[in-house]
Amino acid sequence: MWGRFGAAGLMLLAAEGREGDPLVLMQHRALWTNNGGTWALPGGARDSHETVVEAAVRETVEECSLEPSLIEVLHEQVTAGPFPADPAQPELAGGWTYTTVIARTTTGGPLRTFPNEESVELRWVRLSELSDLPLMPAFAESLPELVQAIRRLSV
Repeated sequence: MWGRFGAAGLMLLAAEGREGDPLVLMQHRALWTNNGGTWALPGGARDSHETVVEAAVRETVEECSLEPSLIEVLHEQVTAGPFPADPAQPELAGGWTYTTVIARTTTGGPLRTFPNEESVELRWVRLSELSDLPLMPAFAESLPELVQAIRRLSV
C-alpha cells in the first residue's frame, strides 16, 4: 500500500550564481507516474525502516544517480497531509504525510545528474523561476512555505 509510512522529497539546492536565489534540482515527471508531465522534487514513498531524510535521499539517489555523500541535509518539514483514506484510491494508505527535506550540495554548485525511467528530464532551476514551470499541484501549494524556510536558512 503506497504511502503507508509516508513519503518524502528532496529539495536539493546549489548556491551557485545569484545570492539568495539558489538553483533547485527539479524532476520533470514521466507521463506514466502520478501527476505525470508536471515538475516536482525527486522523492517517493518511505519504507518502514527509513526516516524521512533517508527516504528523500534514497529516492533522489535512485531517480537522479547522485552520490549521497554530496548531499548535506539542512531542514525537514511536513508540507502535505495527513491525508485521509480515499475509497476511490484504495491503493493509498490513509493518514500519511509528505515531508520535504531541504538540502544543499556539498560542492556548492549543481551536480551532474542522470535521470531514471521516472523522469522525462532533470534540471537545475532558479528558486525564483520555479513557478514558471507546470508544477505538480501539491508542490506548487507548498512552494511559498518552502521558499520561506530557505530564506530563514540563508541558503
